[in-house]
Amino acid sequence: MVKEISVEEKFELIKRNTAEIISEDGLKKLLKEKKKPVVYWGTAPTGKPHVGYLIPFLKIADLLKAGFKVKILLADIHAALDNTPWIVLEKRYDYYALVIPEAIRAIGVDTKDLEFIKGSEMQLKPEYMYDVLQISSYVSVHDATKAAAEIVKMGDNPKLSGLIYPLMQAIDEQYLGVDAQLGGTDQRKIMVLARENLPKLGYEPRIEIMNPLLPGLIGKKMSSSNEESKIDFLDNEEIVKKKMNKAEFIEGDVDNGVMAFLEYFLMVVKKDKKEKFVVERPVKFGGNVSYSSYEEIKKDVISKKMHPMDLKIAVAKEISKILGKMNQEKLRKLAEKAY
Repeated sequence: MVKEISVEEKFELIKRNTAEIISEDGLKKLLKEKKKPVVYWGTAPTGKPHVGYLIPFLKIADLLKAGFKVKILLADIHAALDNTPWIVLEKRYDYYALVIPEAIRAIGVDTKDLEFIKGSEMQLKPEYMYDVLQISSYVSVHDATKAAAEIVKMGDNPKLSGLIYPLMQAIDEQYLGVDAQLGGTDQRKIMVLARENLPKLGYEPRIEIMNPLLPGLIGKKMSSSNEESKIDFLDNEEIVKKKMNKAEFIEGDVDNGVMAFLEYFLMVVKKDKKEKFVVERPVKFGGNVSYSSYEEIKKDVISKKMHPMDLKIAVAKEISKILGKMNQEKLRKLAEKAY
């Protein structure tokens, strides 16, 4: 029998490794008052998903443990609004509909507890579109532009569709019937827009939970559009190794994508499973080292006891283990049609 955890334990589980929660008091109240709260995480089928997605997937696992019902919105209409060609939209949706559950299962989360929803099946209903028009009469062009800026590819001559995107994301919270939304810190402005404007339509503002974004292997953000900055879910062991070798990592410096992956994902998983993270090294370089926490790794990196290359090789192996649990053959066939 699974041990019932307290409201405080649930709150701490949800809060760990988050960048921000709006509002923490609201979340505590929700946990006290509702036995099975509902949260959603949404993604638009645009570029190919990468290991940066493992950060929210880990938070989805925490939310399930904390007693939430979790809905995953595969937002195909949002992808079209963010310049995905309509002609490949359905194929990209098919790819995401397979790759997202595959990746979630690969980190040990049971997908039977998740509900997957296709955006267009909900968003093209008359009452939904009526509310999108309604909210558009409250939100200024300036505020919609500001909210969309970190999410939508606006360019020098932005399309009107980019401004509709944040309005629909706000309305999604109501039509998905959720108490909270999970998203990256790049979603913050859209989440605030939702909280400020849903009450004008007579709807409750939701709790907004934000996970940190995984920095790129090269550059500041792991991006679907920059192959060198990300490890794709379809990358084989050789490619993972090559990309990791090229990853930016100055000796003694912990401000990089490799260390962020260890902090926000890998060492959290290891700790939960009561496993150690092993870095294999030749005896002449100090031999193998095993770590129980991120803090131990950080200490050794700062003191230069651990060389970046040894750490990169060990992280590459762990990533390849996860990717090896996914149905790569089936994914590749779908990806060829979608991209």
